[in-house]
Amino acid sequence: MKKTSIGGQAVMEGVMMKNLDRYAVAVRKPDHEIEVMTDEYKSLGSRYAVLGLPIIRGVVNFGESLYIGLKTLSYSSSFYEEEDYEPGKVEQFFTKIFGDKLESVLMGITMVISVILALGIFMVLPFFLTNLMKGFLPSYSIRTLIEGIIRVALFLIYIWLISKMEDIKRVFMYHGAEHKTINCLEHGEDLTPENIKKYSRLHKRCGTSFLLIVMIVSIIVFMFIRVDSLLWKFVLRILLVPIVAGISYEFIRLAGRSDSKLVNTLSKPGLYLQYFTTREPDEEMMEVAIKAVEGVFDWKEYLRAMHNGELED
Repeated sequence: MKKTSIGGQAVMEGVMMKNLDRYAVAVRKPDHEIEVMTDEYKSLGSRYAVLGLPIIRGVVNFGESLYIGLKTLSYSSSFYEEEDYEPGKVEQFFTKIFGDKLESVLMGITMVISVILALGIFMVLPFFLTNLMKGFLPSYSIRTLIEGIIRVALFLIYIWLISKMEDIKRVFMYHGAEHKTINCLEHGEDLTPENIKKYSRLHKRCGTSFLLIVMIVSIIVFMFIRVDSLLWKFVLRILLVPIVAGISYEFIRLAGRSDSKLVNTLSKPGLYLQYFTTREPDEEMMEVAIKAVEGVFDWKEYLRAMHNGELED
């Protein structure tokens, strides 16, 4: 099986696919037609050599993925806004101030709030809960392990809860379409719904796996924080989050390129979690995923080169 550089995500009634500096969003509109938007985003890592170094590139990639993800999600949801919607006074006020840049400003604010909430729920809360155990559980290593278990448990509960929402179920179906389409392509088959449906909805380069690995890597990294001050323990946990994300990215990057038994074994927890964050898509969803791929990738030329042995391993 040949690997590609394609990755993506599910959006509202659609799929985003990214290949190198180009990404495309395909959305099934309310009239059932498929709308495709393509754009370019040149990564900071390709512009500044230092940002392309191991670990650092993981932090940069995570931030850029969050930005593109929010942008494409906003684009897809625009097709499902109420036609008689009128902006409120607050929105009109900010539109006068920022003009055409309002959307970018709002995305920036949303990114900051999302990161703060994620840090608060999945990093800070477990830390303070386990610190309450200090009186009857003096071992720092055991408390750090319990902290990690609580963190993973909160993450799993969150995934389970949102998977019960009807709108999210459809997003997870498009998530499945994204994975199945990439798997079909990497196995050298034409992108048709008939071929795509045969393949797994799980993929080692998935963002779900990345987030779970972040939780696990954080347990190991935080074990090395050996300071007495409660404040410094808290501050260092926040400061080390980018390092944790960078290490996790390197593992996901390796997993996407390697088929070794060790890497495959270490990838299994993330793959199992994808059973919750993906669902089997219908044929129309697969068609949307194909259109998204075609917006960034000449898959027919790729398959021709693959079958002729012209691709490097």
